[in-house]
Amino acid sequence: MRLPLAALKQPPWRAVTLAIALLILPISSHAEANPRVHLTTSEGVIEIELLPKLAPKHVANFLSLVEEEFYVGLVFHRVIPNFMIQAGGYDAQLNYKPSERKVPNESFNGLSNKRYTVAMARLSDPDSADTQFFINVRDNPHLDANQGEPGYSVFGRVVDGMDVIETIELTDTHLRMGMAAVPEKAIVILATELQPQ
Repeated sequence: MRLPLAALKQPPWRAVTLAIALLILPISSHAEANPRVHLTTSEGVIEIELLPKLAPKHVANFLSLVEEEFYVGLVFHRVIPNFMIQAGGYDAQLNYKPSERKVPNESFNGLSNKRYTVAMARLSDPDSADTQFFINVRDNPHLDANQGEPGYSVFGRVVDGMDVIETIELTDTHLRMGMAAVPEKAIVILATELQPQ
């Protein structure tokens, strides 16, 4: 390991202390890593890194839903190529799974709805996000907060499983029970798991 020139002019014990500190630094950084969740679907696994420092309320809500296994058995019910894929509200028969949750909007956190980011769906009320989330499959800046108007709160990003997302994005969809862009073949969330750090 090369030490800074100043360290070479110090007593030997100072150089050893500096070397030990440099070795310990990556371990400390790892301990502060963002939580990651594996979303196992019928098409494969999607790994999502959550961003609690920038969207603490949305991350806390999502982790609570994962812990409760709320998403298990639900489907990607809205799939629009070159836009986004959405899940978290309906089962394979399109029965809605209700929730009393409401998460305050956090779209002014500096995160943009870029490709492979994860955000919460909501109604016209900015604070109406509950359980449904979507994964952007392209950059969607029109979903961001703009000139004081709230957008859709990004709270995570996909770090693995982009091929799974592409498979879901390109699946055939149809109109079903009054809902557009529903996959013809159900794409089911089979398991959700917080990964050990």
